[in-house]
Amino acid sequence: MRSKLCIALFAGMSLLTLGCSDDESGASGSSGSGGAGSGGSSGSGGQNGCSTSSAAALRGCVDKASVVEGLTFVAQPRNPGSAHWQAVQDRCKSRFEESGFTVELHDYGTGVNVVGRKTGVEAPSEQVIVSAHYDHLPGCPGADDNASGVAAVLELARVVKNASFSRTLVLACWDEEETGLEGAEAYANRARSQGDQIVVMYSIEMIGFRSTSPDSQRIPAGLDLIFPEEYAKLQQGGFVGDFLTIIPDTSAAETGHRVEEHAAAIGLPTVYLEITAALKSNPAASDVQRSDHAAFWNTDFPALMLTDTSEFRNDNYHCRNGRVDSVDTLDLDFLTLNVQASVGSAADMLGVR
Repeated sequence: MRSKLCIALFAGMSLLTLGCSDDESGASGSSGSGGAGSGGSSGSGGQNGCSTSSAAALRGCVDKASVVEGLTFVAQPRNPGSAHWQAVQDRCKSRFEESGFTVELHDYGTGVNVVGRKTGVEAPSEQVIVSAHYDHLPGCPGADDNASGVAAVLELARVVKNASFSRTLVLACWDEEETGLEGAEAYANRARSQGDQIVVMYSIEMIGFRSTSPDSQRIPAGLDLIFPEEYAKLQQGGFVGDFLTIIPDTSAAETGHRVEEHAAAIGLPTVYLEITAALKSNPAASDVQRSDHAAFWNTDFPALMLTDTSEFRNDNYHCRNGRVDSVDTLDLDFLTLNVQASVGSAADMLGVR
C-alpha cells in the first residue's frame, strides 16, 4: 500500500461494528490449521467436498491452511523485475489456470498484471473483479502488504473452481501498486475505453494484522473535532484494532453491505466507511485513494477497498524503523476470516447458480 492513510479514512460515515450471528456454514474462525474456514462437507461440487450451492457455502470452503500456504509463498521481497516477483506472477497464473480461468498476462509496458476470467452463464458481460497487488518494495517481505491480499485472491480461485455464476468473475494480481497504481490504472483505462461493464471491483489491501489490545488502533489527529460521533465510537471501543475496514464509494455500497453481512455471520467486526462523490473530490480525502481501487474510482467504475488500516495499526508497514512485515507478525485467524467475508460477498455479487 502506498504512503499513509489520513483523516479521510474515517470521513463522513458512521462507524459500525457488527456482532456475530450463526448461519448454515458454521464458520467460526477457530485457531489451528483446521480453524477458521477449514472447509465444509455438505453438498457437492466444491473443493474437497465443499458445497458450491450458495455464497455462505462457498465462504465456508475457505481453508486456513491453504490461505496460509499462499501467504507464506508470496511473503518474500518481490520488487518488480526480481526473481520472486516473477515467481509470484507465475503462481497467480498457474492457480488461475488450475481453477479453470482463462488467463491473460496484461503487459502494459512497465509491468505485468495477471488477469483470470471465469465467464458467467447468464450475464457474461457483467464483471465482478476481485484483486490485490503482488508487487512490494526491495528488501521487505511484505506479508501484510500485500501478500495477505494475494493469498485471498489465490484462495478465491481455488474455492470457485467448480462453482458457476451468473456474472463473470475476473481475478487480478496487479503490478506496480507501490510506485503509483500503474497496473490497476492501465487495466481500468483499457476497460473504460473498450466499454467493459464492471459491476464492482474489490481491492484487497492488507488484511492480516489484528490486535486486541486497547489503543492499538491509532487515529489521525483532528478526527475528534471533525468527526466527533465516529471518534466517540472508536473511543468507546477502546481504540482496539481488531476490525476489517470496508471502504466503498457510493456506487459500490451494495457490495460493501454484503461484506458486512458475511462478516457478521462469522463474528468478524467491521467498520463501514462509504466515500461519497463529494468526498472523493475533496483534497482532504486524497489519502483514502492510495490503493488500486482508486484507479477504478477515477474511471467511474464502482470499487471498494478492504483493509486492516495499514500503518494506523501495523507498525511493521514497509519494514520501517528496523521492523519487518513478516508472516509471524500476522493473525492468521483474522486473515482467514477476512478472506471468508471477501469470498462470500463476491459470490453474492456474482450470483451463485
